[in-house]
Amino acid sequence: MSTTPASDGRRRAAAARRRAREAEIIAATRELFDSKGVRDVQIEEIASAVGINRAIVYRHFTGKEELFALTLVGYLEELHDAMQAAAVGTPDHREQLAAIVGAFVDYGVAHPAFVDCAQALMIRPGAELLDEISEGALFRLGRGITSCLNILSATLTAGAEQGVFTLTEDPVLLANTLYASGLGALQLARLGILVSEVAPGVPTVGQISAAQVRSYLVTSALALVSPHRVSV
Repeated sequence: MSTTPASDGRRRAAAARRRAREAEIIAATRELFDSKGVRDVQIEEIASAVGINRAIVYRHFTGKEELFALTLVGYLEELHDAMQAAAVGTPDHREQLAAIVGAFVDYGVAHPAFVDCAQALMIRPGAELLDEISEGALFRLGRGITSCLNILSATLTAGAEQGVFTLTEDPVLLANTLYASGLGALQLARLGILVSEVAPGVPTVGQISAAQVRSYLVTSALALVSPHRVSV
C-alpha cells in the first residue's frame, strides 16, 4: 500500500495556511472599508489589523490594487445574491428588470464602500490592471462581475425573446452600461446634491435623495428596453 510522502502533506498544509492568511487579510480590508471608507485605508492599517507587517501583505498580494480587487469580489458575491433574489421574485420581465436594478441600488446605498472599491478599479486603464493584478485575481474579479451582469443580461434577453423588450443593443453591452452608469448614480445618491441653473450662468444647488436616484435608474432601465422607445 502506497503512502503519501510527508513533503506532499507539508505542501498542502502550507497552501492551506496561505489561503487562510489571505482570507484573513481580505476580511480585515473589508472591515476597514466598511468602517472608514476605501480612500482612507492604507496597507499599514490592514497589516496592523491582522497583526502582521506590510511586507507580509505583499507576499500574498501583488499590490494594493489586487487586494482591493479581491475585496470587491466579496461585495459582488453579496450583490449577486441580492440581484438573484430580486430576479426570481416575479415572472413578469418588466417587474423583474425593475426589481434587479432596484436591488443593485439598494445594495450600493447600504454598502458605499462597494461603490468606492468598484470605481477605484474602473478608473484605472485596463492595461495597468493587467500589469498590476495577477491572472488568478483578475479571473476571480471577472467571475464576480459577470455573475451579477449575467442576471441582468438574462432578463433582458428573455424579455426581448418574448417581445416584452425592444433591444437596440447587445444585452451584454446594455448590462455593462447599466452597471457602470449605476455606480455613477450611486455616488450622486451619496452626495445628495443636485446642481441646476436658476438663470443663465447662475448655478444653484438642490437636494436629491437615494430614493429619487433609485426611481430614476429603474425608470431609465425600463425606458431603454421599451417597445415604444424612439431610436435616434
